[in-house]
Parts: sequence; C-alpha cells; structure tokens
Amino acid sequence: MSGDFLPEGTPRGLPGPLPAGERILWQGAPTTAGLLVRVFHARLVIAWFSACALGFGLAAGTPTAALRIVGPTLAVGAGGLGLLWLLAWLTHRTTLYTITNRRVVLQAGIALPVTHNLPFAQIDTAGLRSFTDGSGDLPLRLRPGLRIAYLQLWPHARPWRLARTEPMLRSVPDADTVAGLLAQALAAHADGAAPPVRVARLGRAHEHPGHLVAAE
Repeated sequence: MSGDFLPEGTPRGLPGPLPAGERILWQGAPTTAGLLVRVFHARLVIAWFSACALGFGLAAGTPTAALRIVGPTLAVGAGGLGLLWLLAWLTHRTTLYTITNRRVVLQAGIALPVTHNLPFAQIDTAGLRSFTDGSGDLPLRLRPGLRIAYLQLWPHARPWRLARTEPMLRSVPDADTVAGLLAQALAAHADGAAPPVRVARLGRAHEHPGHLVAAE
C-alpha cells in the first residue's frame, strides 16, 4: 500500500491509524549485512567464484594465460556480489518491522509494498536465533489454520517452513532486547486469559535450544 493513499495520521509502517489504546513499542529494519550473508548467501557466491578462479588459473598453464582467465572471472564475481549487496540494501530500505502492544506488523516490498498484520491472538509461538554481531531472526509460528503464502512473505519467512509458513523478522539489530520486549508484550496481552506465548531461543553456537529469552 503506497503512503500516498494512507489516511492522515497513519504512523510509518502501518496500514492505518492506531486504534484507541494501541501504541508502538518498537520499530526497526533488517540489517543490510545480515540480509547479504543469510538471505542472499554472499559467502557462497564468494566461495564459488574463488574456486572457479583458482581452478581456471591452475588449468591455464602459464601465468599470463591464468591472468587472462582469472581476471574476468573475479570481475564477474565482484559484479554479482555488488548486485546482491544492492538487493540487500533495497530490502533493508523498504522493510519496516513494527511491534505494538497488540500485534506485529511486517511492511516490505521493493517494487510494491505489502503489509502483513499479525495480531497477538494469531501467534502460537515465537523464537529467536541470534548471531555473533548482535542481530537475530525472530520467527513467529501462527496458530493452526492460519497461513500466509511463503512467496508472499519471502524473504521475511523462516526458511524451509513451506507447509506451515512462519513469518520472520529477519536480521533484527539488538535482537535480544527486541525479543525480550516482544515476550513481555505477548505476556501482557494474554493477561491470564490464554496461555502465555513464550519467546524461545532457537540456538546459537555454544548454546542449547530452548533457553527462554524472557520469563513469563
């Protein structure tokens, strides 16, 4: 939905004005570096072109012939990496995640912005996978019977969850803090009327899955 057609007073990242009693707790966007590495797999691209350049260079026979082959190969690889960085940056610039005291909102789309509203009542479980740079992924498992098409969500979807898609806040900066805030908001929303939704850590090097980010 384009901002030109939004009602006056609509906060950025939301499809309309906040209802009475609802307030924004946090807004943020995925990091460009995290998208480049974990969505567009820049490391694999670097490894592929490096291996190709090495193989071609060894097969060339002479240093001069090797330079004629390796140079263009690395140049193509650098161009491809630059294109992936551009896609990651555009995704960062056109994505805004919002957590309110009632819902999670994902607004994304480079060419055509799309907004996904996820009320807390629709969220079954939430998780956190943190990374060494302090960023992390926060997948949201929806309650049975609720589903959003994987291609509508990508890249803001948990990988390989095709049958039961899980919207995901990708590469969120300061992820531990955001996960704790989400856990508190979910617990406050339940308020004893429903089982509290936990935000569970999904795992990280040298850690064990199942550790809670925040207490109930």
